[in-house]
Amino acid sequence: MSQSIERAIEVLMLLGGGAQTPAEVARRLDVHRSTALRIMDVLFEQRLLRKLPDGRYGIGPGILSLAHRAQDQFDLAQLAHPKLLKLNALRDQTVHLAELQHDEIFYVDKIEPRRSIRLTSRIGQAVCLHTASVAKSILAFLPSKARDAMLDGYVFDKHTPTTLSSRRALERELQLVRERGWATDDGEREDYVASIGAPIRDVDGNVVAAVSVIELKAIHDLKSMESLMLDALLETADAISRELGWTGAPVIR
Repeated sequence: MSQSIERAIEVLMLLGGGAQTPAEVARRLDVHRSTALRIMDVLFEQRLLRKLPDGRYGIGPGILSLAHRAQDQFDLAQLAHPKLLKLNALRDQTVHLAELQHDEIFYVDKIEPRRSIRLTSRIGQAVCLHTASVAKSILAFLPSKARDAMLDGYVFDKHTPTTLSSRRALERELQLVRERGWATDDGEREDYVASIGAPIRDVDGNVVAAVSVIELKAIHDLKSMESLMLDALLETADAISRELGWTGAPVIR
C-alpha cells in the first residue's frame, strides 16, 4: 500500500474519533502540517471530510453515504457463515449463530455435523433464554433494563436436572459469564448435549449476537468441550465481531 493511501486511511480513522485541526492531525501522525493539510483537502474534495467553522476537519457526508449504501453487505449471517464453517470443520460439531432481534434471540444460522445426531434447533427458531449458551452469552452483556424487559414474566421451565429454574439462578450464571467472557449449557435443555458459547460485538462494542458449538456428551462432555474448542470459539466470535467493526481487545482465557 502506498504511503499516501496509508496516510489517508490514518486520517480518516483519526477523525472518526472526533474533529481536529490540521496541526493536531500532523502531530498525531508525526508528519509536517502541509502534508496533513494536503491529504485532508483531497479527502474534503471527495466529501469524505468536512470543514468546520472553527478550522477543524471532521468526517464528511460521503462517509455516511458510503456506509448507508454498503449496509446490506453487513448482514450478520452472511458475514459469519464462512467462519462458522471453519469452526465446524475442526471437530465436526454443531455450530449455532444466534442474533438479538428487539426483545428476542433467534437462531440465524446453523452448521450441522456430518457424523453425529442432528439437533432439533432450526434457523428462525427462538432461543431458550435460560438454557442455551448463545442466549446466556447475549443476556449477560445487555444493559440491566434490556435484560429485565426480556425476562419479565419469563417462565423458567425445568427441562433436565441441570436446568436453571429461577431468575436468581440465571443471574448468578450471567455474572459468571461476564467475568470469564463465555457461557455454557451443561445439558440444560437436552441432557445428552453440552455447549459453549461466546458473545459477538458490533462496531460500538454492544453484544448483538453469539456463536456456540454443541456436542453429544457421549463424545465430549462440557469439560472436554472447553479444553478442545474454547480457544477456537473465542477466536471465531472475535473474528465475526471485527467483521462488524469491533476494534476492542479480544477475550483471552
